[in-house]
Amino acid sequence: MANGRLRSANELEALISATRLRLRMHAPFFAALAMFAEVRFSDAVEMAATDGRTLWFHPNRYGDLLAQERDAVFLHELLHAALLHPLRRGLRDSELFNIAADIVVNGMVAAEERLQLPKGAIRDPKLEHLSVEEIYELLQKRKPAKRPALPLADLLDSGAMSTPTGGAATPSKGKSPGRKAGRRANLGEGAGSGEQEMQGLQDRQELEAHWKQAIQQSRVLAQSQGKGDLPQGLQRHLDEIADPQLDWRSQLWRYLVQTPNDYSGFDRRFIHQGLYLDHLEGESVEVYCCIDTSGSVGEEELSLFLGEVKGILSAYPLLRCWLWYADASCYGPYELGADSEIPKPKGGGGTDFRPFFKQVAKTWTREKQAVSVYLTDGYGDFPKHAPEVPTLWVVVPGGLEYGQFPWGEVVRLL
Repeated sequence: MANGRLRSANELEALISATRLRLRMHAPFFAALAMFAEVRFSDAVEMAATDGRTLWFHPNRYGDLLAQERDAVFLHELLHAALLHPLRRGLRDSELFNIAADIVVNGMVAAEERLQLPKGAIRDPKLEHLSVEEIYELLQKRKPAKRPALPLADLLDSGAMSTPTGGAATPSKGKSPGRKAGRRANLGEGAGSGEQEMQGLQDRQELEAHWKQAIQQSRVLAQSQGKGDLPQGLQRHLDEIADPQLDWRSQLWRYLVQTPNDYSGFDRRFIHQGLYLDHLEGESVEVYCCIDTSGSVGEEELSLFLGEVKGILSAYPLLRCWLWYADASCYGPYELGADSEIPKPKGGGGTDFRPFFKQVAKTWTREKQAVSVYLTDGYGDFPKHAPEVPTLWVVVPGGLEYGQFPWGEVVRLL
């Protein structure tokens, strides 16, 4: 309640219109993005929340904020939705993922000088340039007492707020993700789980398509005003939605199959992961794998690297794989098969990527296709020239930024 008086629907709509106008003056990209969001008020939310479709605000607690704080909270929820944070959570811990997502969006909001985050908002400048998944993984490694406290749980499950439960409702003046409540109702309570899963997948795809289109069009609108340049950190987060990264095993698969159109049947071992990959027949390529054992790689990352190598070997026993360990020197190679015992790691010094690529150049006979896979944090000395064998860099959360790798494909190990 503000001064003992409930705000009317017109007053609430005026608050949102004022925020949109202020954003248009100093942040045209965000103002354009806001046109694609549906806004509603409900006293069922503590302050603000989103399910990825709708931005929900408490009619009085939100209105009681200062204008700069209202704009910041509005943009906070808008970015949660546009970056698909409610969808990207998956099966992760909801509170910890919400903290990670807040670190991302608060870093972007804080970059706008005219906005003011409310007191207690989570900030971690050392992490906020990373993806939400990377931040989540890094937070998991911290002891609970050293993790930030979540001031407000604002990532809702899809459909949790399908209709206003109190207060007034303010529909968006712009485009909003299509709602499927009627279609879901038509399925009936007795609808099979398969139908429900198909509907859920379709809804997710429509929501992803909505925000991808919103981001692209907002860029065009901002550029038309001569303000199309986005901060580098913001660019990376938006690219995660406009051009999402594949799991690194999917990237590797493009090198493992003989041709991209040689469909001899899907490998059923990966279908449950949503990966429809061709069944691998024969020794199509040679894989040269290197695990970074330098001092900057901890025991947990090293264990993760070893697990990934074992996973590839057990899934595809016909592959020919050579393993090296490397810090400033290179140890190996160890030829591995599905039943091979992984040798004990060696290293612990500085990081130099050059010795491994020299070893690959000596080992590769050029009789078969080959790919190098380097599992690392990315911090080290690179060769001056790209090697002849294509390289896939598999980088731990918090590792070297994509643009700082001089060549090769870069994927994150999440």
